[in-house]
Amino acid sequence: MTDDRLIVALDVPNAHAGLELAKKLGDAVSFYKIGLGMLTGGGLALANELKQEHNKRIFLDMKLFDIGATVEAAVRGLAQFDLDFLTVHGDPYVVRAAKDGAAGSSMKILAVTILTSLDRADLDAALIQQGDIADLVVTRAGRALDAGADGIIASPQEAALVRALPEATGKLIVTPGVRPAGAALGDQKRVATPSQAIADGADHIVIGRPIWQATDPAAAARAVLAELANLP
Repeated sequence: MTDDRLIVALDVPNAHAGLELAKKLGDAVSFYKIGLGMLTGGGLALANELKQEHNKRIFLDMKLFDIGATVEAAVRGLAQFDLDFLTVHGDPYVVRAAKDGAAGSSMKILAVTILTSLDRADLDAALIQQGDIADLVVTRAGRALDAGADGIIASPQEAALVRALPEATGKLIVTPGVRPAGAALGDQKRVATPSQAIADGADHIVIGRPIWQATDPAAAARAVLAELANLP
């Protein structure tokens, strides 16, 4: 069975490009992330095709944020696609609304703490509460889990801290911002290698550009999976 701890981000322009990439990756990858950037390029149709026709697991990364009634309605609509993970912002009222919308489905609601592309200067510019990012992530994670989130999206650098929370027992931790050793960081600022992220408590790692920009995407994915397979 393919190791589904690796989630490949299909951060490509449209569903056609996403399907072509999935074909190149073949059986090497069983779990895909489809994000907001592809939504207007057929992202939901691709999610449904990969799930229903290719038996892939799907993480829909929408990072929903709105009034409770709107979030609940949006999640209820998305739940009909039989997807695996859906992200919302980690504000407790948003999480509770999303869980209400997902009721009766198996779709897991994952709460976003602080985006992995942000550092303290970015938070200052957005007038976000003062404090160390790791402390803010842990506080937000705990509140989201108390509100019913099935898991947390956190950078690899905070995965161990979130995993140590009593509220995180039995919950998922999914880490974007993962970069194989030697890979370009791009716009990510809080990163770790695949093996380090898993060792620190992540259940799944999300990797995009280092795989889909590779000359041989399947070989790049297999290299990550080999690294995970060698974990003690």
